[in-house]
Amino acid sequence: MKTAILKFLVVIPAFLTIACGNQPAGSSENTPTGAYKRLYAAVKSKNTEAIKKELSKSSVEFGAMFAQRSGKTLEQAYENGFTATTFSPTLPEIRDERIKDNMGAVEVYNSKDKLWEDLPFIYEDGAWKLAVGDLFAGTYQKPGEGRAQKEQEAANAAGNSPIQQAPVPNTNVPVIPIIPPNTNTNTTKKPK
Repeated sequence: MKTAILKFLVVIPAFLTIACGNQPAGSSENTPTGAYKRLYAAVKSKNTEAIKKELSKSSVEFGAMFAQRSGKTLEQAYENGFTATTFSPTLPEIRDERIKDNMGAVEVYNSKDKLWEDLPFIYEDGAWKLAVGDLFAGTYQKPGEGRAQKEQEAANAAGNSPIQQAPVPNTNVPVIPIIPPNTNTNTTKKPK
């Protein structure tokens, strides 16, 4: 019995080591949330190659095209990882991870604009990667509505819409109808 327990205690850590060996470097989780955390760390370290590793192939191509068209360097094109959430001095709040097939999304709080950004991710080459280029190319399919969108729709349905209604016109003012002039050009009367 002791040998069976000892074998079990040896096999489990070995299995865990092998299973975790497929994770991307520096990550304890291969999820859209983990991919965002890796992207944030790469942006903060100002490591362009590490940033590109967290982007899908289409996003890397999108960055190169953006750099060429805008006259910026590749480092400038990738410096914020295509999301304003990385401007936060500390890792921003992350919520509402959604996955469907090889498409994923996660909401990240943008402290500068004070709103939740719904960031697209795609599972590519064995890891989750930010899919901004896929979004612009039209190949990304959202895995469902985000929490922020659902909350906004619920608020609108409850009548808490931030849209201002046009004021009702003052009905106490007398209305003078405008009558068009007689356009009949035939002024002669017909005989009876």
